Amino acid sequence: MKVSTTNAPAAEIEAEALILAIPEDTGKPTSWDAVDAIVGGIVSEALAGPGFQGKRGQTLALSTPGNHCRELVLVGLGMSGEIDLEVWRRAVANGITKACHRGNSKIAVPLPEIDGHDSGELAIAATEAAILTSYRYREFKAAPPEFVELEEIMLAAPVDIAAATMRAQKVADATCWARDLVNTPSNMKRPDSLAMNAREMAVETGLGFEIIDSGKAQQLGLNALLAVGQGSAVGPRLVILEHRPIGATGQPTVIVGKGITFDTGGISLKPAQKMGDMKADMSGAAAVFGTMRALARLDAQSWVVGVAPLAENMPGSQAYRPSDIIRAYDGTTIEVLNTDAEGRVVLADALAYACKRYEPCRIVDLATLTGACVVALGSHAAGLMGNNDELCNALISAGEATGERLWRLPAWSAYDKLVDSEVANVRNSAGRGAGVITAGMFLKRFVGNTAWAHLDIAGTAFLEKATPYEPKGGTGFGVRLLTHWLST
Repeated sequence: MKVSTTNAPAAEIEAEALILAIPEDTGKPTSWDAVDAIVGGIVSEALAGPGFQGKRGQTLALSTPGNHCRELVLVGLGMSGEIDLEVWRRAVANGITKACHRGNSKIAVPLPEIDGHDSGELAIAATEAAILTSYRYREFKAAPPEFVELEEIMLAAPVDIAAATMRAQKVADATCWARDLVNTPSNMKRPDSLAMNAREMAVETGLGFEIIDSGKAQQLGLNALLAVGQGSAVGPRLVILEHRPIGATGQPTVIVGKGITFDTGGISLKPAQKMGDMKADMSGAAAVFGTMRALARLDAQSWVVGVAPLAENMPGSQAYRPSDIIRAYDGTTIEVLNTDAEGRVVLADALAYACKRYEPCRIVDLATLTGACVVALGSHAAGLMGNNDELCNALISAGEATGERLWRLPAWSAYDKLVDSEVANVRNSAGRGAGVITAGMFLKRFVGNTAWAHLDIAGTAFLEKATPYEPKGGTGFGVRLLTHWLST
């Protein structure tokens, strides 16, 4: 898909469809008057009728008599005092979907004026909306013949927005690449092949990379990672990617993503219903890989290391068992009460290893970790825990800017004792109560004094129902959030 920009007024833009954003309370902006005039006042006529009020989510397509475009698509923004970047992003996505469903493949979007946001921010959000809305996973099934693919999106503003749109393209493309990884079926996405996907991307983008296989992991003492993967015929991997700009000094930031390429639950077997969705249990790793891809493409000036423990949790004859005790990389002993609480176990080694090897200034992990987070927050926000207010607040701000929102949960010391074990230092399951929090408290044991944040993306990484710019299936959640945080 081509993304272009223009300084031309909306009335002079040539495209198959023109998307006009309309607030609910203030009606048609005066900037759209010239467009309305050349199409015979059909915008004013539509706004005077009962069919379109400018409410959020509303769209209305109008056929035009003009030569510049054949259709106008009105999109509602809601009340003017409540319009933010996410409202705008979703409005553009709704408009593109409407226009494409009506056979338009070349669409123009004049940027409106939204209080508190400049044209660059609006251009980034609109570009993201266009690319993310157009995403389809087509590896094994062709598009239906009636499907109209978006070929070009043109953004119009009175100032230069080319740099903003270029940046947004790189980040959105990385998000779509991460979506592809998540949507890939697990028979084609085992720990070895997913590690090679990361390696190929690293070579392509100039990232440093290292793949620690099972043999090297055993030498290093990554016993928690090895335990989770020992039931599979394909051993685990620890993938390390590094983006280090020339002249970078000090300490890096480390991002860690859970990479369970398929999760049966192991001996603590999951129910068959929806087990197929467990191909997405590596969404944290996909987000880390996608973020590293975006940082490299942006030539970001932050020194960042991405770490992903990859394993397949299978109930084989060599699988780890409930009641097993594992000595993790840092010497912490883990009592296994539930083999389906494997994500925190592989992350324990990854976090401890990254902290010791890189001595990072801060470390952030992402994981589809708990069903409890889905119960608490649904699919509209990821859970956030951490031991550093400045870090957590920065991530929350990045989430608001990108629409990948976070909700902070407590990490009080009262919760810490819930993960104590009578026979080991820590247990991997603390029961039903406060499940999302106790999972985070488990991880906290492995980061020492490093500034740390944990993102539970269980509800946001893989959707049962599409949203305006997120498809059913893998969303690539975390790529835009982390890239924004690390590069701005």
